[in-house]
Amino acid sequence: MSLSRIVITGVGLTSPNGNTIGEFRTNLLEGRPRIQEIEMRYMGRVPAGVCDFDTKKHQTRRELRVGTRAGSIAIYCAHEAIASAGITLDEIDRSRVGVYVGTTEHGNVETENEIYNISKFDYDTRYWTHHHNPRTVANNPAGEITINMGITGPHYAIGAACAAGNAGIIQAVQMLRLGEVDYALAGGVSESIHTFGIFAGFKSQGALGRHDDPNKASRPFDMSRNGIVVSEGGCLYTLERLEDAQRRGAPIIAEITGYHMNSDASDYVLPNPERQAECMKTALKRAGLKADDVDIVNTHATSTPQGDIQECAAVREVFGESKRTYVNNTKGFIGHAMGAAGALELAGNLPAFEDNTIHPCINVEELDPKCALPNLVLNESRKVDAVEVILNNSFGMLGINSALIVSKFKG
Repeated sequence: MSLSRIVITGVGLTSPNGNTIGEFRTNLLEGRPRIQEIEMRYMGRVPAGVCDFDTKKHQTRRELRVGTRAGSIAIYCAHEAIASAGITLDEIDRSRVGVYVGTTEHGNVETENEIYNISKFDYDTRYWTHHHNPRTVANNPAGEITINMGITGPHYAIGAACAAGNAGIIQAVQMLRLGEVDYALAGGVSESIHTFGIFAGFKSQGALGRHDDPNKASRPFDMSRNGIVVSEGGCLYTLERLEDAQRRGAPIIAEITGYHMNSDASDYVLPNPERQAECMKTALKRAGLKADDVDIVNTHATSTPQGDIQECAAVREVFGESKRTYVNNTKGFIGHAMGAAGALELAGNLPAFEDNTIHPCINVEELDPKCALPNLVLNESRKVDAVEVILNNSFGMLGINSALIVSKFKG
């Protein structure tokens, strides 16, 4: 039995350096990061990627007061993705829309804030908000979308650490192929900059990025890199079966042609390059492609000293002999958007199918020799003859790996 072909027909995003795919792409090609310092409770000033989007464009004041930052990001991205796909919700069966949102963590922000608030009242729980439980359940960001948009199909959040953005898309592909839904809103969101626990955890681990210039704090592959810059953000895609998209004359942005997820089963934090390489190889096999067929590998590299080296070893094993494959990274521009990272980083590369340009890794002043890869695009965009296949890596703590392959649509 042949599997249905699944295509992307819409994109909605908010990132630290852009709230549309066009703005995001322009800043990537022109080498413009947007990281700032924020005041973090108990920690002082820290670099972070902060989104600046119109929260009231798709939500009322009451919704913003009752809901969460992750939910607000998700709602914004969902509306923009549906509009981008040319879909009017009143004209479709909303019970046939699935919502699959990847998250790294959810609920920490709300719980920390409530504990802090009641500390002002001698920890009297009468001052604990009655909104806490719906705000902190794991399905919250996806559920907030359905309430806001009146979608009655299935919804859930997918906890896959920093592979969650890819995992949300992969889940949608599977559900569309099973016939469970006709439209899917899928990708990832992150509100991580609003919880001091994540910053404190990375700092105690020796993995919190720092630099006198916040725009240089995230510098994957650079010899002086020293850790992660935590960011918020979101990116959701409208996905459909090809025949359905063509029937309604939808704009087709790209096709999902391969994917794979696996586990390291070896360490809580340290990546396993052997398993990462296996993940990429299996995704290629499923797509019926060879390494030489891939034009861009977008790396997950987070600017941690050991993590970048481990992933480069995996990429070198799979693509080291490919003269056609270029390698880039997006985190120097926006930091690490956690659950949104994979989905956002894919969006930054999708326009390459049309402009045949590969955005660079930035902030690399001295390349770590252990991160040297063939065709690593550094500091300036690279024009090429054609871009037809992108492989998007996204890996996470506890050894969860994902590789997503997206191809230029050819009919």
